[in-house]
Amino acid sequence: MRRERITITIKPSILKKLDEVIDGKTIRNRSHAIEKILEEYFQSKIDTAVILAGGQGKQLRPYTWEVPKPLLPVKGKPILQYTLESLKRAGIRKVYICIGYLGEKIKREFKNGKELGLKIKYVEEKEPLLTGGALKLLEKKLSLPFILVYGDILTNLDFEELIDFHLQNNAVGTVALSLSDHPELYGLISIRGIKLTRFYGKSKEKIKSAIVNAGIYVFNPEIFTYFPKKKKFYLEDVLKELIDKDLLIGYLFDAQWFDVGTRETYEKAIKTFQPYQG
Repeated sequence: MRRERITITIKPSILKKLDEVIDGKTIRNRSHAIEKILEEYFQSKIDTAVILAGGQGKQLRPYTWEVPKPLLPVKGKPILQYTLESLKRAGIRKVYICIGYLGEKIKREFKNGKELGLKIKYVEEKEPLLTGGALKLLEKKLSLPFILVYGDILTNLDFEELIDFHLQNNAVGTVALSLSDHPELYGLISIRGIKLTRFYGKSKEKIKSAIVNAGIYVFNPEIFTYFPKKKKFYLEDVLKELIDKDLLIGYLFDAQWFDVGTRETYEKAIKTFQPYQG
């Protein structure tokens, strides 16, 4: 592996501590110690998330005639607020929210994120770009691993555990997976161990698996090298390519999960969702 030579100055007290971790086997010398410490530091940090919140929510009308899906209330809070609070607990500090339909209302609700202890920036779609096109707008801003969450997802998933799982495994991306009684309505997934083997999308095929794509991901920035050159495209099409290349893994969780895309799932979430009790 190619390395570059650098010159640094370090306080004697810190250098003494550095020398204490050198054992001649796993850590060979000072240079190796510094590299390992820096590698561990950067690999343990994911502080950025992207939320795709530009959908029109046509299947949720009349609720969404005047309210964007991410602001629909559940137990007294907008759906999106639960996601933002969960991300904050997992160590996320920077959030990009991709907005479109009624996006100004989302901006007015969360502003710059200061009240939630976050730094929120907004990326506006001038026209619907689909899930892949919306994420592509942020390509130049995402140079480190990041979380991606769809704006109509409601869950009490522990995002920190998802992040740890991704960092412990060598893959371009990790797809959070849930179980559904009606998997044909969602992005159906087949998995072997932790490796994803096929992505069916919404399918009428008779498939025994009940595992579905939860609309929550952790990606390395390498994901963008697999994006097509066109402006509008679905992220799910990129996922199919990455699965074929054996570059995606799955994280199956058993926390509550709702894809609030229809009136039925929204009403079920209102009745049964159990918010985090910290």
